[in-house]
Amino acid sequence: MINDSLQNRRYVIAGIISVVIALYIIRLFSIQVIETKYKQGAVSNAFLNKTLYPPRGLIYDRNQNLLVYNKPAYDIAVIMREIHDLDTLAFCRALNIDQTFFNKRMAEIKDRKKNLGYSAYTPQLFLTQLDIQDIATIQQMMYKFPGFYIQSRTLREYAYPYAAHVLGSIGEISQSRLDEDNYYVRGDYVGRDGLEYTYEKDLRGEKGVEVLLRDAKGRIKGKYENGKHDVASKTGKNLITTLDIQLQMLGEQLLNGKIGGIVAIEPKTGEILAMVSSPTFNPSSLVGRQRTKNYIKLANDPAKPLLNRATQAQYSPGSTFKTIQALVCQQMGGIDTKTLFPCNGPASSPIKCTHHHGSPVNLLNAIEQSCNPYFWGAFRTTLEKDGYGEKNKNFKRNYQIWRSYVLSFGFGKKFTDGDIYQQSSGNIPTEKYFNRYFGETGWRAMTIRSLAIGQGEILVTPLQLSNAMAIIANKGYFVTPHLNKADSLLNRVHRTSVEKNYFDIVDEGMWRVCEFGTARHYKVPNLSMCGKTGTVQNSRGKDHSIFVGYAPRENPQIAIAVVVENAGFGATWALPIASLMIERYINGKIERTDLLERIASATLSASATRLTNKTNLTDFINGQDF
Repeated sequence: MINDSLQNRRYVIAGIISVVIALYIIRLFSIQVIETKYKQGAVSNAFLNKTLYPPRGLIYDRNQNLLVYNKPAYDIAVIMREIHDLDTLAFCRALNIDQTFFNKRMAEIKDRKKNLGYSAYTPQLFLTQLDIQDIATIQQMMYKFPGFYIQSRTLREYAYPYAAHVLGSIGEISQSRLDEDNYYVRGDYVGRDGLEYTYEKDLRGEKGVEVLLRDAKGRIKGKYENGKHDVASKTGKNLITTLDIQLQMLGEQLLNGKIGGIVAIEPKTGEILAMVSSPTFNPSSLVGRQRTKNYIKLANDPAKPLLNRATQAQYSPGSTFKTIQALVCQQMGGIDTKTLFPCNGPASSPIKCTHHHGSPVNLLNAIEQSCNPYFWGAFRTTLEKDGYGEKNKNFKRNYQIWRSYVLSFGFGKKFTDGDIYQQSSGNIPTEKYFNRYFGETGWRAMTIRSLAIGQGEILVTPLQLSNAMAIIANKGYFVTPHLNKADSLLNRVHRTSVEKNYFDIVDEGMWRVCEFGTARHYKVPNLSMCGKTGTVQNSRGKDHSIFVGYAPRENPQIAIAVVVENAGFGATWALPIASLMIERYINGKIERTDLLERIASATLSASATRLTNKTNLTDFINGQDF
């Protein structure tokens, strides 16, 4: 009889052999199918897959003026496993780099913590964004440096040194974006901000590949099977923007030497005609190998030229907010066109008036004269119209209603259904905010009276202010502000909560501001304008100068907001800037050349670097040197 223990041992041995065989099979499967290292090694011995990078799409303004195009550029790529007998000194001389840089760069490429996608079998970027002059010397010597290859790319070129914040820039991709999109590999260039970022997938195109055959020594022998397996790259889509580059240039010249922002919008379409932030910079400074150095310099500039003040800076709107206050208070039944409030000029209390005019004041005169006591009375009456109620519930309910109406004008939030890169939300304070600071029953109309005249906790951006003017011009609606001309966004119409019939009195009041009020001195001749000036208190320095408006009154073609920081009265600086912008857009040229020269040549901030002046600014702005 066979020994049972030996019989059992046979099964154990068979099981061990089976496990070993299974492990071998799994390992072979892993090596041949899952792991790419060995496959890459085998393939790279026979082939070189050369990536063909497509030209990015071109960018134009609304009148088909070319704004951004491409110029050829080159990268030096390296495949580590192919390097042998490298004359490092000769290589460094050819590229005009020192050996310290060479050693540091090679170490960075091999550092898997910094270069997560490192493989000795695939091309790694050694040096990027070389121009034709940089590459000319080494191009004829590449055969001496095995493992190194020249790779063609394109870099952005700008037709005008303007609109840097709007257009944006491209740069090397970050790790976070690599993780988000497997289209890219380390070393690829992507849109980093502005339109280049927003429309990256349209502008970038599609990469191609060229399969090159190697010989036994790794030398390139030509295309594999006559290019049968090559894939052509596809050029990126062109982008036509809503910008008027001449209007943009004018805005940047007028804000030159000043700090602030300008946004001009076509009211009926929501198309942004100009978006100016000052101080600014030449977009060409963030192109090529100098990008990093120039970016650091701009980032460390105390004037913050990288900040897009048109969409990110937040200001109290001051008296320009009275136009919104007039609409909301009418809608809520706190006032009507015949409501009167007394005004004692600078002797008024608790909010004094900065103007001398008759009393009592009706709504139309209050808008024209920018009467602070009137709008304080309108605000208080609106919030208190139902009394305060138990624990201030009636008052706080009316405040919440008032806030919701204000929000319907696009304040207190970003335009998330558009294409504008980097925005601030602004602030329309909540009930919760006041409860936290004053207690549940500790705040009343008197406590928050500064809101009546656009001061206190209210914060808005120039973009939001310009959009609010588009709403008044349209008598109650706006189309999401946007920069892509091809995307009309007319299906994204937003209507305010204020009924259309309340806008006429505000429209007339704003027209009277430009005809008889604070804006009369800089009204565009022979043009019916509507507007409102604002002088905004600033706890950290001189008052900000603000103007908002639109023109022509009968058929508005442009709505505009201008903010000039620490510049004083709204009528002194923001108004003439807006007026010149309106004149240029409506009439096609500027007749008030003395005003143009005076405003454009003025420096109001020591920290705002001036751009290079044109020798004849009037000819430049009017297109004769365009």
